[in-house]
Amino acid sequence: MKAYSGREATEEAGVALVGVHSEYPRFGEERALGGGTYKGGGAAKHKPNIGYRLGRRKALFEKRKRISDYALVMGMFGIIIMVIENELSSAGVYSKASIYSQALKTLISMSTVILLGLIVAYHALEIQLFMIDNCADDWRIAMTWQRIAQIGLELSICAVHPIPGQYTFTWTTKLANKGGVIGVEVVPYDVTLSLPMFLRLYLICRVMLLHSKLFTDASSRSIGALNRINFNTRFVLKTLMTICPGTVLLVFMVSLWIIASWTLRQCERFHDEDHANLLNSMWLTAITFLCVGYGDIVPNTYCGRGITLTCGMVGAGCTALLVAVVSRKLELTRAEKHVHNFMMDTQLTKRLKNAAANVLRETWLIYKHTRRVKRVDPGRVRTHQRKFLLAIYALRKVKMDQRKLMDNANTITDMAKTQNTVYEIVSDMSSRQDSIEERLTSLEEKLSTLQEQVNSLPDMMARCLQQCWERAEQRRNFLHPDAAAVPTPPAANISPYARTMPPTHGWPASPTTARAHSAPESAGPAPRPPLPS
Repeated sequence: MKAYSGREATEEAGVALVGVHSEYPRFGEERALGGGTYKGGGAAKHKPNIGYRLGRRKALFEKRKRISDYALVMGMFGIIIMVIENELSSAGVYSKASIYSQALKTLISMSTVILLGLIVAYHALEIQLFMIDNCADDWRIAMTWQRIAQIGLELSICAVHPIPGQYTFTWTTKLANKGGVIGVEVVPYDVTLSLPMFLRLYLICRVMLLHSKLFTDASSRSIGALNRINFNTRFVLKTLMTICPGTVLLVFMVSLWIIASWTLRQCERFHDEDHANLLNSMWLTAITFLCVGYGDIVPNTYCGRGITLTCGMVGAGCTALLVAVVSRKLELTRAEKHVHNFMMDTQLTKRLKNAAANVLRETWLIYKHTRRVKRVDPGRVRTHQRKFLLAIYALRKVKMDQRKLMDNANTITDMAKTQNTVYEIVSDMSSRQDSIEERLTSLEEKLSTLQEQVNSLPDMMARCLQQCWERAEQRRNFLHPDAAAVPTPPAANISPYARTMPPTHGWPASPTTARAHSAPESAGPAPRPPLPS
């Protein structure tokens, strides 16, 4: 029992914290082989590898993209049918109780049901992708409160639509255009149920995200992951605003203008005849959007006032963005700035030279009319002095303009260029330092070799002295064979550092001395040779 418990603890230590159910079938199968019982042990599944997960993830990505496209098509279809039905009923072509109105509302209901199913399928694919990315086996792990709230909000937004049937309510409001008269009208519920259908347009942002090259390209996603950038709808919109800001603003402003005008007309047409005309509603929306507000046409209902208030707030933001885009378009590019700075620098250099020449000329003329003439003309001297001061002021002004031009030229791009130049200089210095280090290394190697040779020099000198001694011995033995019995001093006694030779083994001064040294002790003194007669 203790052994089994230890094995169980070892197995559980290797189980992943998230994918807890992927290993338990195999564990149960081992328990069944050991004599235990486990239901479904034969249905054990192997954990998928990374290749299977990547293939499955790619397929889910494509499927999610198609489902998002279908959801946008169903949402736009419902909005278009809703607009057609309201326009036909407001124009008096048919009433709300006619069969044609019921048929169009039925189409809207069917498209809404399909849209809700597509939204549920989309979030189901999101959960599957979450499970694959995090190696989870239970879908309930992905059901956070944020995801549940998002799914509920999307379903509630897309579920609102005009239902088939004729349902009305009494709408009471105070008419501002008619002196504050209280107006009471019977209005169908289709008005309040049709306007929220425009909230389905949020699906356009989702489709833009899923079809963006930044989101679908694997290399872009890898670079973004390395730089900790999340590819979401906000990032895609920022990219579009950077690439084509004018087009994005134009499309957004025109779409908002048309939608706000139509919804304002639907809210106000039952109480005021002026708003029954779509052009008047478009005029009011445009004036409110531009934050002008002439006051010739005003909304009466709280619905219309809320729409105009929203248009005013969005219009203020769009105006600020429009100013930023226009200022960016009017700004010089980097190449144009460099050309402009170069031309201004050239002109200022010419003006500086002319101003300096004028200063020298007036200096010479003042000297000429004061020192080189017999009679000084004060009027002419004052004229040249005045021109001299003007030339000095012009020279100072040109120098100041040059200084301002240099200060304005120090932009971020020029700083980046300066940084690149500094980097090149530092790289050159680093390469030179590396070459100097290599030379010092080779010099150290040569010094080490020289030190080794100097250390081996005493041994070489000892060998040379030994060879010389042996040659001298051979020569002496050859010339004086009787002195061959003198012993040869060993090489150890010959030291290159000794100042004198060993006293016991000196060099013979002459052959006679050598013979005297080599003679035995028992022999008497050698006979002196006879003198010549």
